[in-house]
Amino acid sequence: MLPGEIVGNTVTTCTECGTELTLGVYRSAAGYYLGFFCPQDGPYSRESGYFPSEESAARALESGSHGR
Repeated sequence: MLPGEIVGNTVTTCTECGTELTLGVYRSAAGYYLGFFCPQDGPYSRESGYFPSEESAARALESGSHGR
């Protein structure tokens, strides 16, 4: 595990501003992924590989099968 990695958690706190973050589905140029996003500081971490669709990422989030 790398410093700051939080694999397995569904809630964490942004180290920059202290905002509580919840695991969700997000999109980047590489595809959809599960991770944390801070409304004040932007993308916080990616907790999964990439998924081909938002629906497949949402299914992984719901089933809890999001480990790297």
